[in-house]
Amino acid sequence: MSLKEKLQSDLTEAIRGRDELKSSTIRMVLTAITTEEVAGKQSRTLSDEEIIAVLSREAKKRREASDAFESGGAKDRAARERDENEIIALYLPKQLTDEELDGLIKEAVAATGASSPAAMGQVMKYLQPKIAGKADGGRVSAAVKSALSQ
Repeated sequence: MSLKEKLQSDLTEAIRGRDELKSSTIRMVLTAITTEEVAGKQSRTLSDEEIIAVLSREAKKRREASDAFESGGAKDRAARERDENEIIALYLPKQLTDEELDGLIKEAVAATGASSPAAMGQVMKYLQPKIAGKADGGRVSAAVKSALSQ
């Protein structure tokens, strides 16, 4: 079963179970996936990897919105965004721990021969396929900068 089929199946279950939060969140994600599919000159079906990229983007939007609502004093809206993010996270691959990320960064630095922050692009390019959907880009970027600065 593809990831999109799983989302559609879970949407049906959420609607039958009258779970408003889950059904609205999955609808929003499916809309983002459909938008991505019809973008460009011709429609296409996204692969699971591309769907994970869309889910990662949506999760990031929820985190940023939650922080913005929190700093603006809208605690109920911030809580709703966090709840939506938790539902989206169910469909993303398990996130890398700090130790796992550090190990991948060390491997990338050794493989690319990077020795200064100027080579950060090479390290990120090497890491991208290995971390797609498993770690936030900002977190990875900060960890790579730190590793190359030492």
